[in-house]
Amino acid sequence: MNTPTISLPMLRFFRRIVSGYFRRHFHAVRISGASRFTHDGKPLIVYANHTSWWDPMVSILLAEELMAERKHYAPMDAEALERYPILKRLGLFPIEMKTARGAVQFLRTGLAVLASGGVLWVTPQGRFSDPRERPLQFKPGLAALAVRTGSCNLLPLAIEYPFWDERLPETLLHFGDAVSVVPGDSEAAIEERLITALEAAMRHLQALAITRRATAFTTLARGTAGTGGFYALWRRMRAGFQPQTYRPEHTVVQEGTRMREGTK
Repeated sequence: MNTPTISLPMLRFFRRIVSGYFRRHFHAVRISGASRFTHDGKPLIVYANHTSWWDPMVSILLAEELMAERKHYAPMDAEALERYPILKRLGLFPIEMKTARGAVQFLRTGLAVLASGGVLWVTPQGRFSDPRERPLQFKPGLAALAVRTGSCNLLPLAIEYPFWDERLPETLLHFGDAVSVVPGDSEAAIEERLITALEAAMRHLQALAITRRATAFTTLARGTAGTGGFYALWRRMRAGFQPQTYRPEHTVVQEGTRMREGTK
């Protein structure tokens, strides 16, 4: 089984579009545990909770910012992918949902991706779900793929999109501790460990989100700040007549480390 074809010019163009989307629709993209997103030579699978339409865009942004030297792939519902055929050139491959054939497609393509050195991104819940939902329930396939790979790392990624003090929400991300799989592990044991690891990552991110402390994260990208409209215009005018610098943020906060200014 061959890996899906990726058009590098098209991928670069689409990544610019994604970056612009985040700048326009979020106050910032913030990440915790980014150092865990590494490649030690073993096949790597990133698996995340599935909260919204933005989740695939998150994977594209993280791939570009943190591991651009590798190729990245992800499964997508075959019917949905037919409506957006351009995505086939970006590393997304079709899977027939809820069929035995779809399960075989996922395993074959997933094995080919991992064997080629690519990074596989999956949302094993298979549906949108609130980040507070417990216990997590995974669709069949991820643990089966891990068993057939033989030896690999599976990295949990927790995702939330909360509102803090600004007009636009934050994208908050946290990489948890990787789950290592070795030959001989059973599917049931692997799935239990995967769920436990992702739930732990989601609890940690929830605790960070509640604090509303930007310094608890590394800032991956900055977006739109300020309230906009008449209120923002009034604040600009007032700053012009007073010895102070205009700040568009509703609440001035101490920012965390900027990813582009530090070490990725």
